[in-house]
Amino acid sequence: MTDIDTLQHDALAAIRDASDVDELDDVRVRFTGRRSQLSSLQKGMRDLDADGKRELGQAINAFRGAFQAAFDARRTELAGAALAQRLQAERLDLTLPPRRLAPGRPNLLTQVEHEIIDVFVGMGYQVAEGPEAEAGRYNFDMLNIPPDHPARQEMDTIYVSAEDDVVLRTHTSPVQARVMTARQPPIAVVCPGRVYRADAVDATHSPVFTQVEGLLVGEGVTMADLRGTLLAFTRRLFGSDRQIRLRPSFFPFTEPSAEIDVSFPASKSGWLEILGAGMVDPNVLTACGVDPDRYSGFAFGIGVERVAMLRHDVRDIRDFFDADVRFLTSF
Repeated sequence: MTDIDTLQHDALAAIRDASDVDELDDVRVRFTGRRSQLSSLQKGMRDLDADGKRELGQAINAFRGAFQAAFDARRTELAGAALAQRLQAERLDLTLPPRRLAPGRPNLLTQVEHEIIDVFVGMGYQVAEGPEAEAGRYNFDMLNIPPDHPARQEMDTIYVSAEDDVVLRTHTSPVQARVMTARQPPIAVVCPGRVYRADAVDATHSPVFTQVEGLLVGEGVTMADLRGTLLAFTRRLFGSDRQIRLRPSFFPFTEPSAEIDVSFPASKSGWLEILGAGMVDPNVLTACGVDPDRYSGFAFGIGVERVAMLRHDVRDIRDFFDADVRFLTSF
């Protein structure tokens, strides 16, 4: 009985001294496990008489009750302390502001497209849009492009349905044709959007690119109006000191037609081509229901990629589409 009293005293002291849950479990194994002193006392009961077995059994049961009560209380205490320590270590300060995230921004092409549109909207133009899958009637016929024109061959044009003469538009000029058939002059619109050509991909060509085309139709519109409009546009985008020059060219839907160069002192020739333009061909006006004897007009087409590459010194058109964050975040 002295041994059981000593064992209980030592066990309760060890429970009080345990500093964490793992150490407390070691105390349980040491004092109540199969190789513990308690186990030896239980095995020794077979050598006692009935009264001795009864007395020792009661003492052992009393020890187990006291041990389990002390063990459970200490375990609850240690587990609560461990949880409080963990909560303190992993505490979130909800009063702190969130981490600043870098704001998103439009792709460089979108930025330049919006700048171009803003210039012409400031001049009084309206924005007009149309379908990217376009009928050949609007994409070719009404724009003075005959059925045997090379541009209508599949090597140049992507056909959605050759049987129904539906193509992926090769320019945004069909939007101009749609506007002229739906409105009466005066008309002043810019037509932004993606266009498609059967081109191989390289540093300066893509089968998908962006255009902003413009159309002005009214009474007494001349080539001088075209030049003044494009000079104002060029100076807004490239600087107030820039000049432009018009070189004779050919487009089926304008006559006369011109390539527009802008002065770039850093280039070898001092000039770089930026767009094509011209006076709307009377045949186009007639096809769209506009009286060419009363009205005249001019049209122009701007390649957004071309302007973006010139303004920002981009050497490869593929950079616009590769989704390289290092490139996109530099503009």
